[in-house]
Amino acid sequence: MGAGHSHTTQGHHEVTPRALAARKKANWILAAVLVPLTLLTITAMVLLWPSGSKDGIKLSSPYAAAPGVTFDTGKIQRVVVGSCMDGTAQQGAQPGAQPGSQPQPGAGQGSQCTFAYTEPDKGGNPVKVVINPDIAKSHGVKVGDNIRYLNLSKAPGAADAQGTPAYVFVDFVRTLPIILLAVLYAVVVIAVARWRGLRALIGLAGAYAVLVSFMLPGLVEGKPPLLLALVGSTVIMIGVLYFAHGFTARTSTALLGTMFGLGITAALAAWATDAANLAGVGNHDAATLANVSDHISISGIILCGLIISGLGVLNDVTITQSSAVWELWELAPGTSARKLFASAMRIGRDHIASTVYTIAFAYAGAALPILIIVMLYERPLGDALTSAELSEEVIRTLVGSIGLVLAIPVTTLIAVLVVKATGLRGTAATADDVVRPAGGLNGSSRAAAAGLSDRGPSDGGSGDRGTSDGADPEPETRRGRRAAVSG
Repeated sequence: MGAGHSHTTQGHHEVTPRALAARKKANWILAAVLVPLTLLTITAMVLLWPSGSKDGIKLSSPYAAAPGVTFDTGKIQRVVVGSCMDGTAQQGAQPGAQPGSQPQPGAGQGSQCTFAYTEPDKGGNPVKVVINPDIAKSHGVKVGDNIRYLNLSKAPGAADAQGTPAYVFVDFVRTLPIILLAVLYAVVVIAVARWRGLRALIGLAGAYAVLVSFMLPGLVEGKPPLLLALVGSTVIMIGVLYFAHGFTARTSTALLGTMFGLGITAALAAWATDAANLAGVGNHDAATLANVSDHISISGIILCGLIISGLGVLNDVTITQSSAVWELWELAPGTSARKLFASAMRIGRDHIASTVYTIAFAYAGAALPILIIVMLYERPLGDALTSAELSEEVIRTLVGSIGLVLAIPVTTLIAVLVVKATGLRGTAATADDVVRPAGGLNGSSRAAAAGLSDRGPSDGGSGDRGTSDGADPEPETRRGRRAAVSG
């Protein structure tokens, strides 16, 4: 190539000043939209930041032990089934309950109880732990299980409390299997996605930090749930997208699509929560929170949950669509905006179909016990789906699905508009985007370059040798295409 060019090089090509100016203009437009939105979100987050005060909260922890009562752990050495003497079979002893109040009706003398002889982790002789009847019936315990149990042996008056067991099962210790799964998950993600996977995991930790430190305390203090969910979700998406995928036009495009989907989801969630009268009735946890403080709104918590639940899938579809547009463009940079949008939407429609199933089945799996109970009631399907037990899950599925479906064409359109100005050209560059060698392109090279620029996304495979516009066939190999473009 001749000397004296002042253009920026890209591999074997040089980008023209016109392409650089268009790229710079598109980046400025993205920044002009996203920077004010980001500053507004951060300002709102500062204004809404909770004080952390828990004044007026009246909630007794079930894991607060009474004086002399401790929570111990140990490994089961032996499991036996024997007679329950003097009503010692428990119907799920509550942690922190006073000795002498443990026996429950329904397991009188002569009933069969399950006992686990457990070796305490702190040392000492094995102790006889009473296993709750519901655990013994539904899951059972076996030798080698690690359990947590309530130690009432040193509680005041325990020696005088006849018929009260000294050791009562509380829960299983699940630390080891959860750690193993978490490590396996991290290894798989990093092995496949490499540094981007590692950054995604770190971003996930940051997202949970925002949820725990900002959104949850804000709901407890009675902050506006809609604003709280929108601000917190936007901060999470800004952080995880840029941290995992980098500060690029592609990521900014996905972020714009995500913000649009969040807005649609929030608007629908606010309307649905009010129109469907979602009050959390019939939910034990909601009833507990309703009695904890006057500042806590169960409807507000449900509204916030409707928005948060769709974040992961929304992020998935927007970043996928943005990446799809860029990949299609790099394969065929001469494709028109209309054809590029149509090709990317074909991918988007497949994604929509699979994602709708993903959301529906995820919620169905989480609500299986409720579904079984409703089925056993033998209620009509319409009554069941609109009941207090299922309506929240149904609305969550519908609201989340509408938001992500509408986000796909919007993200695709933004990506097409941006990529036409900022998309990096591959070896198949057009005559307008590449500076010609000093000697220019010969006739055959010009024809080959024209054929490359006219290719549509569906013509990028090696099987197609012609173009839809009847241009000269493209070179047979990638090396031939590169030679044709570079002259």
